[in-house]
Amino acid sequence: MSAVTLTDAEFAQFQRFIFDAAGISLSSAKKALVTGRLAKRVSHHGCTSYTDYLDLVLGGGAKGEMQIAIDLLTTNETYFFREPKHFELLRRLAQQAREARRPLRVWSAACSSGEEVYSIAMVLDDCLGELGWEVMGSDISTRVLQRARSGHYPLERTTQVPQPYLKRYCLRGFGRHEGTLLVDRALRERVQFAQINLMESVPRTNAFDLVFLRNVMIYFNGDTKRQVVARILTALKPGGHLVIGHSENLNGINDEVRLVAPSVYRKPDAAA
Repeated sequence: MSAVTLTDAEFAQFQRFIFDAAGISLSSAKKALVTGRLAKRVSHHGCTSYTDYLDLVLGGGAKGEMQIAIDLLTTNETYFFREPKHFELLRRLAQQAREARRPLRVWSAACSSGEEVYSIAMVLDDCLGELGWEVMGSDISTRVLQRARSGHYPLERTTQVPQPYLKRYCLRGFGRHEGTLLVDRALRERVQFAQINLMESVPRTNAFDLVFLRNVMIYFNGDTKRQVVARILTALKPGGHLVIGHSENLNGINDEVRLVAPSVYRKPDAAA
């Protein structure tokens, strides 16, 4: 059977679908991406058009297919210790928490395959040990969360991990696992992962001291950015910090938080 072609009208339907499902705005340049990501699913179900496949997704004709389509259309790219200045901030906050003998809670709000979560966990364990710390990673994609829970990565993803952390928290693969790295089980057991759609819900109010929301808003339009940031801030403690990507900003998006460093914002302390 010849390959099924994605028409412009069908591409527009998938643009609406992923916007409604995840708040992601796909530009017209992403048509080839949609074809590449979904072609195997279209073939798998024997669909003769992308319209037939979308009908199957929306109509629930194949159990779990909507989540599969969402997983395939959400772009996930990350690596360990991305944007080092943010981890310098994390270390300072962890050291302050240690001096104050209080726990520190961090949320990686679009954690993809988990490298950010484990980078955060390494710093917190190094600074706080057993004094008390928590890290939660969340993503809309069940596929990347499964990979994150495994803690198993190609070595090329780990080039920015400090050498002492590689020795302390990581196991190098050998034999059939040559060229890979496994995060130590003790560290994996200290972190939590959850599927969260930022368009719909966030963890409990005032739960976190620090939230990483990096390189996510580039996929949202202005209204969606405002909605997501407002929702995220309800989960941030008064006085807590919100970290976004260096290519992003909150100009015209939210005036509740104050810029304290490039791509770092602070939520005001609670009123006395």
